[in-house]
Amino acid sequence: MSEKKIKIHSDADAEAADQKETTENPLPEDPKDLEGEKKTADEGVAQDPINELKEKLAAKEQEAQDNYDRLLRISAELENYKKRTAREMEEYRKFSNQALIKEMLAVVDHLELAMNSTNGHKAIEKGLVEGLQMTHSELLKVFEKFHVTPIKAMGEPFDPTFHEAVMQEETDDFPENTVAKELQKGYMIHDRLLRPAMVVVAKSATKKS
Repeated sequence: MSEKKIKIHSDADAEAADQKETTENPLPEDPKDLEGEKKTADEGVAQDPINELKEKLAAKEQEAQDNYDRLLRISAELENYKKRTAREMEEYRKFSNQALIKEMLAVVDHLELAMNSTNGHKAIEKGLVEGLQMTHSELLKVFEKFHVTPIKAMGEPFDPTFHEAVMQEETDDFPENTVAKELQKGYMIHDRLLRPAMVVVAKSATKKS
């Protein structure tokens, strides 16, 4: 009787010990179940192919937009360069002969001085005077061809942009601050000053009491 009771207690203890061991150390899961769980986890981590394609498409669209903006900028720079080059070429064409014509002004000055000095001198041959006048006329035609024009000075209000005042002269023949004499003609080439006119400026004569 006593032996049986001891055995029963022994079986109960063994069962309790087995349950405790199972709880503390569970049996390994089925490898197939583990593989399925791993695959599900990997799919969650892996990026969706559609989203990946969308990102690549957005990156390419941005790249295309950047390239287009760069093209527009380069095209604008090229257009500005062409316009600037055209302006420079036009400037060069208009004023390429400026230095030569400026040197020729001295020749015109001497011819005008010679023609003015012959006035009233009957001893000077008429043919010589006509030759001077013809040479002077031809030079003026060359000037006109290259858009060289004389500056108006006599009787005009003094303008320091186009006139170079050598002195002032008291006179009642011209209003004050007006060009009373032109000592040397000034010239323009196109819209640029080639040489200012050398002038004498009038000022009011001092009234004597």
